[in-house]
Amino acid sequence: MSAAVSCAAVESLTHVHVVVPANNEEALLPRTLRTLHDAVDELRRARPTITTHVTVVLDACTDGSRDVARRHPEVRVAEVGYRCVGAARAHGVATATAGVPGSERGRHWLANTDADCAVPRDWLVRQAILADAGVDLVTGTVEPDRADLDPAVLARWQALHQLRDGHPHVHGANLGLRLSTYVRSGGFRAVPVHEDVGLVEQARLSGDTCLASSALNVRTSGRTRGRAPGGFAHFLSELETGASLAG
Repeated sequence: MSAAVSCAAVESLTHVHVVVPANNEEALLPRTLRTLHDAVDELRRARPTITTHVTVVLDACTDGSRDVARRHPEVRVAEVGYRCVGAARAHGVATATAGVPGSERGRHWLANTDADCAVPRDWLVRQAILADAGVDLVTGTVEPDRADLDPAVLARWQALHQLRDGHPHVHGANLGLRLSTYVRSGGFRAVPVHEDVGLVEQARLSGDTCLASSALNVRTSGRTRGRAPGGFAHFLSELETGASLAG
């Protein structure tokens, strides 16, 4: 779903907060943090007046994810035991934006992804450009790593997904929005799946300027056994068995 950009006065961004929930992602988290480092570096070059931070929320991790995250001194690490992606995302936002006054929320941007994803170098720059244009929330596209999937499964996935502007998909792995929009929409709910969908639905109902863009594309793991029941990996597992008919 897309929306026309408002002509109202736009609040220029001063901060970007990247939030990444992780549950036992020792193997894939290094790639995620490498690509985020590049994206942050690119934003700092393009927009040096914007302060950028990355917060990783380790949710009930029993592997080496903590060691991976702590090898990146610029990354803030929060440890929780929710075993719930919605609660972990909400905790990450609360940690990253603690102390931000209400009057400044429109100048703070939340960029959300997952710990099994690789973001492009211009991922944050593109979000800043959209925010400058008056967008309050942007839903990007997500593609599974082709190397992880059987060609037949990949073909089924491609047949069900529209990687175009105005696409209907919502992924917490590729979601950006103003902190003011996040708060006004009630934030991420503490649910094990579709916390992203619920937030976007509320933002659209509130009248905020929401955009579905193909310019933001994130690559995610093509695994079929994931961390969240009913999540992206579950959908891929259904495609693997030919059981799923809808995106």
